[in-house]
Amino acid sequence: MDSPTYTTVDEYIGQFAGGVRDILEKARETIRAAVPDAAEKISYRMPCYWQNGPLVYFAAMKSHLGFYPTSEGMAAFNDRLVSYKTSKGAVQFPYNKPIPYELIKEIAAFRAKQPESIG
Repeated sequence: MDSPTYTTVDEYIGQFAGGVRDILEKARETIRAAVPDAAEKISYRMPCYWQNGPLVYFAAMKSHLGFYPTSEGMAAFNDRLVSYKTSKGAVQFPYNKPIPYELIKEIAAFRAKQPESIG
């Protein structure tokens, strides 16, 4: 089975319906507000925000919004992510709970200020 092909964030978000699409749009707006100078592109088949290196990614999953701020972003906000399922570089925000957009914004802004994200 062939996977869908998309080359822009608009195309990526456009493949989803209703509530999931709304969450993706809001995540996109939130990240763009936090890092207005970052380039928006598709990387690893998901939206990525790039500033001389990847800052954050996000993706729609079956039951959650996957947010990927790299291990540096996860470590810096670990104390605020304890109520979510996490891994070294990712966090799952369940659709059945409010998405913490303000936290997403803070993490994206933090990542943009890190020397590691620049290069």
